Amino acid sequence: MRSPNPRALAAHLRRGGLIAYPTESCYGLGCDPGNHRAVQRLLRLKQRPQHKGLILIAARYPQVACYLQPLTPDEQHRLQAAGAEVVTYLMPARPTTPRRLRGKHSALAVRFTTHPMARQLCRVLPHALVSTSANRSGCRSIKTYADCQRQFGHAVWVLPGQIGQRKQPSTIRHWGSERQVR
Repeated sequence: MRSPNPRALAAHLRRGGLIAYPTESCYGLGCDPGNHRAVQRLLRLKQRPQHKGLILIAARYPQVACYLQPLTPDEQHRLQAAGAEVVTYLMPARPTTPRRLRGKHSALAVRFTTHPMARQLCRVLPHALVSTSANRSGCRSIKTYADCQRQFGHAVWVLPGQIGQRKQPSTIRHWGSERQVR
């Protein structure tokens, strides 16, 4: 990642900062999933109820392993491969996974992103990233850097870049049954 400086970005997230960044279909809004204050700020800013839960994106399995029931190496590979299809899976969560992430559910939504910038962002971080669309609940998705800047001002560090070609958000499926939710 050329800009911004990965160390500065990681420090911003550690301090509870929020970021907006391009994803496969729109700008995403994210934070450190381990930072309670940051997750609460994100939910308030987005006007999203906590009971709905959030998606975590990652570049590699160890970034989400602490939140999920253990997976075999074959299951880890399957989860990684699903990212190329822009599939988010509802995965069995560990009992210790915070409700702020999974909402009222026993599962946690996880995706391995393939968007070049979002993937690079995940690669430079030691942890997964909360990822929800960068719009207030019920409003249209934000597709450009400028619109994201207008929406959030200085409350969010907006990373410049281009969204992917996808017209719809990721498909969401249950891990065990493959039943599609979205």
